[in-house]
Amino acid sequence: MNLRQLRYFAQTVEAGNITRAAEQLYVAQPALGLQIRQLEEELGVPLLIRHSRGVTATEVGKILYDRAREVLRQVDLIKQEVMTHKGTAAESITLGLTPGLGKLFGAGLMVRVRDDMQGVSLSVVEEMSFVLIDAIERDEVHLALAYEVPERPGLARVPLFEEELLFVTSDMSEPGPIALTDVLKQPMVLAGERDHVYQLVMQAAEKLGIEPIIGFEASSVSIMKSLVVEGSAVSIMPYGSVIGELQRGELAGRKIADGQLVRTLYLIHSSRRVPLIHEDELVELIKLHIRGALRKVEPMVNPREGLAPKLSD
Repeated sequence: MNLRQLRYFAQTVEAGNITRAAEQLYVAQPALGLQIRQLEEELGVPLLIRHSRGVTATEVGKILYDRAREVLRQVDLIKQEVMTHKGTAAESITLGLTPGLGKLFGAGLMVRVRDDMQGVSLSVVEEMSFVLIDAIERDEVHLALAYEVPERPGLARVPLFEEELLFVTSDMSEPGPIALTDVLKQPMVLAGERDHVYQLVMQAAEKLGIEPIIGFEASSVSIMKSLVVEGSAVSIMPYGSVIGELQRGELAGRKIADGQLVRTLYLIHSSRRVPLIHEDELVELIKLHIRGALRKVEPMVNPREGLAPKLSD
């Protein structure tokens, strides 16, 4: 039994699917399956129940999973304590932001960390929410701000605020609110099936009994905005993603009158890892910048309990 086998087994239990676990671990599926079978052979007991939906841990497997997570957590803690003992307590932290949040406060946050948090090197990754969730599970990102995060084993999430989505168009003739039924009758560009906005639109359309017109799918926010600017489609987007175009008069943003398209932002991290040395300080700084950014979009947002400050601003 070795640490690699324990890590592979724990990740497989959390993923509930060997294929998904292999993707998260960046290993070939046969290699992952072999490591788990070798672990089962060494211990002399089945650790996983294989079924059509994936895998679940046996009763003995659940015991091993709990112990494996304890061991892996202790290994991470040892690494952190040794690094801290060097006397520098320096650490590199990777933060994931969505494109809209990156526009609102990404640069300002990086400057503030550089100036106020000695010993911390902050890297920012900008991706769609579903990509950031996967990155957290793969331990590629330490912290992330992502929307509509589902409950998953090994994933800790704190709700920060709820936000209404905006109807975005190049047509400047009607600035007032628009009914969702009217939005769904127009050709739209959305980010694709894994994106939370796409899922919210499809769920709302199903409730109304309307088949939405999806003219384009693009995982690039810049491409989506270009299609809207040129009049090839309309879209449903967050204010932060189009704030520049709205201010320059290139696009019009209209509230959706029905109020059905609301998303929740979460601060997420892996519950498996040990806390970062400067984690609490960075989290409070992130919240400070979010509260400042929300002043620009106050009519569109509703703060949640996770955004309350622990320290004075």
